[in-house]
Amino acid sequence: MPNALFNDLAAFAVVARERSFTRAAAKLGVSQSALSQTIRGLEKRLGLPLLTRTTRSVAPTEAGERVLTTVAPRFEEIEAVLISLNAQRERPAGTIRITAGEHPALTLLQPAVAKLLPAYPDIKIEVVVDYGLTDIISEGYDAGVRLGEQVAKDMIAVRIGPDFRMAVVGAPAYFARHDPPNTPHDLTTHNCINIRLPTYGGLFPWDLARRGRETNVRVEGQLIVNHSGLRLASVLDGLGLAYVPEDQVLSYIANGRLVRVLEDWCPRFPGYHLYYPSRRHASPAFAVLVDALRYRTS
Repeated sequence: MPNALFNDLAAFAVVARERSFTRAAAKLGVSQSALSQTIRGLEKRLGLPLLTRTTRSVAPTEAGERVLTTVAPRFEEIEAVLISLNAQRERPAGTIRITAGEHPALTLLQPAVAKLLPAYPDIKIEVVVDYGLTDIISEGYDAGVRLGEQVAKDMIAVRIGPDFRMAVVGAPAYFARHDPPNTPHDLTTHNCINIRLPTYGGLFPWDLARRGRETNVRVEGQLIVNHSGLRLASVLDGLGLAYVPEDQVLSYIANGRLVRVLEDWCPRFPGYHLYYPSRRHASPAFAVLVDALRYRTS
């Protein structure tokens, strides 16, 4: 591939990801007019428009999207290899800010951080627990953690945890007063502990499924919380049923403090992913963190 075409494709990838000539030009260190001429020259060479331009936005055309999804990842791979080599000679240092929900923060981030920080004294990590789908770029975060299905397509995503299940549970004291539900519909007659998350703009729905049949149950109850620890304490106190990550309650189920119901209606969800924009490849410290968090099956 001629060097000029290689450089032009790399410039296009930045514009397409940023959705802005202004931001792309700043990132590439060139003027907007020069960058615009580069893209127009590339489109002329290929004989296809790659970007749709309006006074307010820039977006890839169908052809541009194809180039972005097939060619751009190759640039990321090349950059990742070069950064990896650079990280071997540079001492990882700096502050990394991450936003995550409470569950992945406790079960995935904390164990990795506990091993990483003693080995790299020049790295600082700030973890902010946030249940919303935060815009990590506008809020100044280096990365975020979400379930795989929630990661935006223009982000790089690294799997950091296995698939997991949810569980519907209640305390024996609760079931002494109420018959266990046999179907998801039965939940509408139970006192359920709701959790309010900004992600959903309201109460968290209970997504249940069995043998390809999915149902989204919006339950009711006397108690609404926005903290998973408070939800767990409340279900242990017998205040109602709760829909929680399975790993949080397995020990309580084993010792009899909680009873699981509707187990065959609780599906597996795609595991958590660390996601970040491509610019974060520039930090050796960030590369070390990604490697520490990366999920490995063996």
